[in-house]
This record gives sequence, structure tokens and C-alpha cells, in this order.
Amino acid sequence: MTEPKSWFLYLIECRDGSIYTGITVDVAARYAAHCAGKGARYTRSHTPSRLLGVECHPDRSTASKAEYRIKQLSAAEKRCYAASLSGSMPPI
Repeated sequence: MTEPKSWFLYLIECRDGSIYTGITVDVAARYAAHCAGKGARYTRSHTPSRLLGVECHPDRSTASKAEYRIKQLSAAEKRCYAASLSGSMPPI
């Protein structure tokens, strides 16, 4: 039996100052896809400039709920939230 994978919530700052929020099981691969223009439609037109923060979740359901909650925040609130996560950033 395979062990369940952790899911990650991540926040990306785009060059225009906007912030994209998403979930994935592989942050490095997903960020690379966004930077290559093969990620979400949003990041194809809002070029990523840096990864702001990453938060680990035990499963997709909790990651999706966290994603929804974060997407309701203003850009300033997202930046504050990302700053609180900076100690848990995986190497990219």
C-alpha cells in the first residue's frame, strides 16, 4: 500500500504585483511549469517573478479548503500570510 502524498498550497508573486495561489504535490515542478508558460491560464498572462510561500497539507481536501480561504484575502493580506510561511519554504 502506498503512503498518501502531502499536498502543498503555494503563493506566487507575478511581475505585475498580483499574487497567484494554487495547490500541488510537487511545488518545484509546478512553479517551473508556471514560469515556462505551461501552468495556469492566469500565470500565462501574469508572468511569475517569485515564489512567496508554501504550506504543507496532509491531503488534497485540506489543501483545497486552504486555497479557497487564501483566495478570499486581499493582495496585502496574502503577502502577510506568505511572510508568515517563509520559514517553511522548500528549496526550489
